[in-house]
Amino acid sequence: MDTEAILGLLKETAAEVITPRFHQLAADEIVEKRPGDLVTIADREAEQRIGARLADAFPSAVIVGEEAVFSDPGLLSALAGADHAFVIDPIDGTRNFVRGRDEHGVMVAETRGGITTRGWIWQPMTGRAYVVERGSGVRLNDGAVTRAQHDRAPLGASSKKRLVGYDADGHLSPAVLSHFCCAFDYPAVLHGDIDFMAYTSMHPWDHLAGSLMITEHGGVSRTVEGLAYTPTSRGKGLIIAGDTVSWMAAQQYWPVA
Repeated sequence: MDTEAILGLLKETAAEVITPRFHQLAADEIVEKRPGDLVTIADREAEQRIGARLADAFPSAVIVGEEAVFSDPGLLSALAGADHAFVIDPIDGTRNFVRGRDEHGVMVAETRGGITTRGWIWQPMTGRAYVVERGSGVRLNDGAVTRAQHDRAPLGASSKKRLVGYDADGHLSPAVLSHFCCAFDYPAVLHGDIDFMAYTSMHPWDHLAGSLMITEHGGVSRTVEGLAYTPTSRGKGLIIAGDTVSWMAAQQYWPVA
């Protein structure tokens, strides 16, 4: 499967497995994995479908899906030493999906030797597809991704409500809430709607595809300790930014801990 075929797989899976259940989920089709962390029948079926198709096409690749790792955390250890792997987030923004919000997406990343080489974000409700290949940049529906320029202090967003409105004594613009969905947060940074995002969770299914898009577009994706984000990154948090100046401002003033 080439890059476009994998994007087609995401679109097909969304059209046949995910979107038919949008606004149609029964109570018994939603489960709370841990407090506030939801999974639906659509998450599980989408992950199984995408994973099975990728496994057929790439029989030697390690397939790591968010829901499979929840059931068996040991699966994540295979990613570190994998010569070739795919990481699947079947529905990013599941809570939004359950609540009937458009801000949900399907994300897949490919790694080779621990380096992210390709990534896909598909937003079923907007029809926007972001695709990245290492060394070849980011595309939005086969066109270029443009970043708006603003004459303001760096503007950040956070999913942590306690941080919203924090302005670091005027060094940063007041923060706004994230979309609670990396499939929308990363594009917001790509387009310059916001300048940075601060995350406290660093799961590879949430960040691998988007991080490659950010860096291929001239931005920065590093842990708060200043290390480039990788499939095995650990630490106190992750900051992504559209440029180095915004990232450094966020690292200095943004209380992610």
